[in-house]
Amino acid sequence: MLFACEDEEVTGPTHLSTPTGWREWVAMPGIGVPWVKAKIDTGARSSALHAFGVTEFERDGEPWVSFIVHPLQNSARDEVEVSLPVHDRRVVRSSSGHAQRRIVVLLDLVVAARPITAEVTLSNRDRMGFRMLIGREALRQGFLVDPGRSYLGPRPPKAIRRRHRATG
Repeated sequence: MLFACEDEEVTGPTHLSTPTGWREWVAMPGIGVPWVKAKIDTGARSSALHAFGVTEFERDGEPWVSFIVHPLQNSARDEVEVSLPVHDRRVVRSSSGHAQRRIVVLLDLVVAARPITAEVTLSNRDRMGFRMLIGREALRQGFLVDPGRSYLGPRPPKAIRRRHRATG
């Protein structure tokens, strides 16, 4: 764990050393998603969110995107419809080497009880084990990843964890 040193006195963990495991419960309060399981992936540059029905449109002359989030794996239960401004478009290379052009949005996230704003690409993560991936760019905002541990941050109520477990 990282510690701050002021005037040769060591103090406790700083806001720059928020510990996480290799997977965490993440909230997206700005879009109404209270909990989703996310993989914390230091091997990925970008963060990604599994999005359905991605549709681009214009609002007041600016590019926007609408999409649907299914917080539960393999389930349309608790789906959330979202519309956000398009922040950017980027070519992202998957771990298998496949390049894909993706829409990027800015999302307010809460990771291990710490609120951050992150650039998140919208992608089809249907075949992946997690609905969300938190990459290095987001983790640079002060997270320390312990790859041998899981869920170091707050957990949702037991009933929500059971629903997630039952769906994947």
